[in-house]
Amino acid sequence: MTSTRERQRAAARARLEREMAERSAKARKRRQTQAIVGAAAILVLVVAGTVWLATSLGGDDDDSTQQAAGTEGFSQCTYTEAPKEGRPAQVKDVGLPPNQQANKGTQTMTIDTNLGPIVAKIDRTKVPCTAGSFTHLASKGFFDNTKCHRLVTEGIKVLQCGDPSATGKGWRQTDGTGGPSYGMAEENLPTDKRPPYPEGVIAMANSGQPGSTGSQFFIVYGDSQLDPNYTVLGTITSGMDLVKQVGAAGDDKAFAQQAGGGHPKKEVTITKLTMSDIEG
Repeated sequence: MTSTRERQRAAARARLEREMAERSAKARKRRQTQAIVGAAAILVLVVAGTVWLATSLGGDDDDSTQQAAGTEGFSQCTYTEAPKEGRPAQVKDVGLPPNQQANKGTQTMTIDTNLGPIVAKIDRTKVPCTAGSFTHLASKGFFDNTKCHRLVTEGIKVLQCGDPSATGKGWRQTDGTGGPSYGMAEENLPTDKRPPYPEGVIAMANSGQPGSTGSQFFIVYGDSQLDPNYTVLGTITSGMDLVKQVGAAGDDKAFAQQAGGGHPKKEVTITKLTMSDIEG
């Protein structure tokens, strides 16, 4: 007959084995989550165009630097133009925004799409330089007739748009590598928010390098635990139902081995993007 001490030892071993198995399973799940979120966090594909953008534009990761010298009611913004020589074909040059940008009031961004309008409110006090860039690009028709090229449905939930070269029928390997001929520092980083990027936020993509914010942006359609490295541009006020429809339709996994996600199966084309006059 098994002694009481032997039974106790066997029970202890069994408990230890269960604990080790549970810890291993939790560690494996953490690694999987980190792999998904870590890959998806670099919201611009890491290919030749984005590497060029990050290395050519550089930038200052302290957004206070570019705003400190503005006159009353305005911020001094730095839009760093990349050298013209060697620019990828996906770069669309429409000039630079004015360096002086209003840091008061709000603007309404209207994204007219083939599925209907998506509207966002932008607070100039938080993102004067990024809002100024969007106003400039919109006035040049920069976003018109471009497709939202990337959808992520696992780990994070975002629809990414703003590549001026993502046009026409079908998809190309270069989709996701386009932008303006300049970059800017990040603003309004949600370092004190949990989650940093809740549902309804519209934020700016970058290559993972400071000062690589350009024209690409993403709409968050489900609370997302991204690192707070991306400028929060504003908040969606209407049209989230359209974005969720696109999310529900899924993606083609084209970027699954790189940055995560793929092209949305339900295509979204921006027919026109406009910025209202500053209010307030």
